[in-house]
Amino acid sequence: MRLKIDITGLVQGVGFRPFVFKLAEELGLKGYVLNNATGVLIEVEGEEGKLSEFLLRLDSEKPDISRIFSLQHAFLEESGFTGFEIRKSMDKGDKRVFILPDISACEECLRDVTEPRDRRFLYPFTNCTNCGPRFTIIEKLPYDRRNTSMKNFSMCPACKKEYHMDSDRRFHAQPIACWACGPWISLYDREGQVLCEKESALEKTVNLIRKGYIIAAKGIGGYHLICDATTEDTVRRLRERKHREEKPLAVMFPDIEAIRQEMNITPLEERAITSIEKPVVIVEKKASTSLAASVSPGYRSAGVFLPYTPMHYLILRKFRKPVVATSANISDEPIVADEADAFARLSGTADYFLTHNRRILRRCDDSVVRIAAGRQMPVRRSRGFAPLPVTVPFKLKKPVLALGAYMNSTIALGIDDRVFISQHIGDLDTPLAMEFYEQAVEDFLGLFRIKPEVVVSDMHPGYYSTKYGERRFQDMLLKVQHHYAHILSCMAENGVAGHTEVIGFAFDGTGYAPDGTIWGGEVLTASYSGFKRVFHLSPYRLPGGDRAVKEPYRSAISLLYETLGEGAAETDVLPLSQEKRLFFINMIKNDINSPVTTSMGRLFDAVASITGLRHRVSYHAQAAAELEQLALGSDEKGSYAFSIEKDTIVHTPMLGMILDDLKAGVPKEDIARKFHNTIVEIIVSTAESIRKETGISHAALSGGVFQNTILLENAFNALKERGFVPLTHQLVPPNDGGIALGQAAFAGRHVKMP
Repeated sequence: MRLKIDITGLVQGVGFRPFVFKLAEELGLKGYVLNNATGVLIEVEGEEGKLSEFLLRLDSEKPDISRIFSLQHAFLEESGFTGFEIRKSMDKGDKRVFILPDISACEECLRDVTEPRDRRFLYPFTNCTNCGPRFTIIEKLPYDRRNTSMKNFSMCPACKKEYHMDSDRRFHAQPIACWACGPWISLYDREGQVLCEKESALEKTVNLIRKGYIIAAKGIGGYHLICDATTEDTVRRLRERKHREEKPLAVMFPDIEAIRQEMNITPLEERAITSIEKPVVIVEKKASTSLAASVSPGYRSAGVFLPYTPMHYLILRKFRKPVVATSANISDEPIVADEADAFARLSGTADYFLTHNRRILRRCDDSVVRIAAGRQMPVRRSRGFAPLPVTVPFKLKKPVLALGAYMNSTIALGIDDRVFISQHIGDLDTPLAMEFYEQAVEDFLGLFRIKPEVVVSDMHPGYYSTKYGERRFQDMLLKVQHHYAHILSCMAENGVAGHTEVIGFAFDGTGYAPDGTIWGGEVLTASYSGFKRVFHLSPYRLPGGDRAVKEPYRSAISLLYETLGEGAAETDVLPLSQEKRLFFINMIKNDINSPVTTSMGRLFDAVASITGLRHRVSYHAQAAAELEQLALGSDEKGSYAFSIEKDTIVHTPMLGMILDDLKAGVPKEDIARKFHNTIVEIIVSTAESIRKETGISHAALSGGVFQNTILLENAFNALKERGFVPLTHQLVPPNDGGIALGQAAFAGRHVKMP
């Protein structure tokens, strides 16, 4: 394998390249290291275990004087290096457009805030050149204090001295501040009355958390709702107020040792948790965990992360227990980012408000990742990563604006061989979300000072992003098919170049097709020039259309009808009366509000409903996620039957066998695992069929269904064992949060120069 690492930070002129050279030589790896416009680029090749060791040691053993601000990495196909070398630096590249993400507090600053003799003792906005806010406080370029939300805070003499002293680590640190001259925190009650400020606000906040209160706390990119994660009544009360019935909540721990005590974590998971980006990492809970059951009900896992600002660090250090730290919003709305919005939208949710007087110029949610198949897979790419670019293996012919999709929305700007991806915007189904989306587009264009010459959107005529593109950019708008964009995003981030073709597995819940139907279980052959639909899941209808997303029993009754015909009315596996079953069957037969789909996501939903696991959901993909959790309880190796007839993957034999297993009393964990195994066999079988006809050996796995670690890991390993080159997402999410990258790749390769 090959490991590509792109580092920004203080890594030039500090002995970093010789350090990399020695580490690679010690591990027997081949490749190169070089300085580029933003930091250091490394490519190393060798055994996958050695590459993982190299990644883990890179940060822990780096030169003391060096600092890493961001580290993006991806495992790729080997390219045949013959030795390791320090290559000549790359001088090309426009440094002006590189805007750093918000950087988590460094160890030196954390020592400052815990040292009573230091003048920044307990100061929650302590930062230096190596850490602190960037993306969320920049008003415009260049990155000078006068162009940030710190411009209203005049430096005191002591800070000014540090700022101008080239030997100080706060030399030209734009957000530099202290108790004497910088922002401060204040604690309010629900009525907006100030209770206390500064040091006493921290102390009071911790005491309130201990007493079971819910705090809305303003951070770098927005507010968190914070409460004791070990008290069931408190967590349940937060869920009721937030209208988030069952979706797992993120938990912030005081330190990595506290996480080790509560969770089972692998070395790669620990690296992700402690990385400079400090994302939320989904890991397995220990049976002995003290976390409240309502933190992640029905899940073997939980999302954990570490404090990334001095304020969070000081609160957790004093509280000494984990806290729920979830985005402060009502479900499906953007994260709250200012005081007026907080008191207006959260007065029924939070008991108290810990806020501060430094403006947040752009909202930025926490990033979420998980480790699967030995790789870090983004689930949500935002704080710590945005707006860093993804380098693509070709030059974009014109500046491109990609408008993303509808769910987990992001946008992107493509310039030369770089695609800058925005923070997580979210689902575009509320007026506030739509407003945030439009603000994000205008903000990105203004921040990067780029005028796009081509704009690309999804083909779906009902997506708000598509309608916005038609209204705002109609003369330069291109549209790309949803699932093709998924595969392009996977190809682009994996460095697939030129005219290389891949077998693309685009498995998700929904996507608008050229024929007006709903795709979602697609096997394509694709290159940057175009795609061909080779196989697809057998079409079935969704009675009630979009209502099937929130009511999986609708997909289930349709698939039962496909399998049993009229006999579906007699089955009792669903919590429906016979009259109701006949009602839905008649909708399907007479094509009454029952659109045709090939959705793999809805197939997962249907199996979850048929097995009695989940008939209605309170959040997106809940049924499929719980089916995965159920399957994790089994090591069953068997699978179910399916057939391939011309271009159609026929799933009715599988559903018939699932019904037989249910009648025979087979444990539902085994049924769920056999279902997952069957989907893996479908992937391998169709891939081998295509390779036999075309010789294509690269297989790209994309779409929200591939957030499922059982499916992803087993498909990845099975394809690799059979000589394929499996490509997975490591830089952008497999869900629709990665669509904008694929759209940019499409536009960049399809726009012809005059």
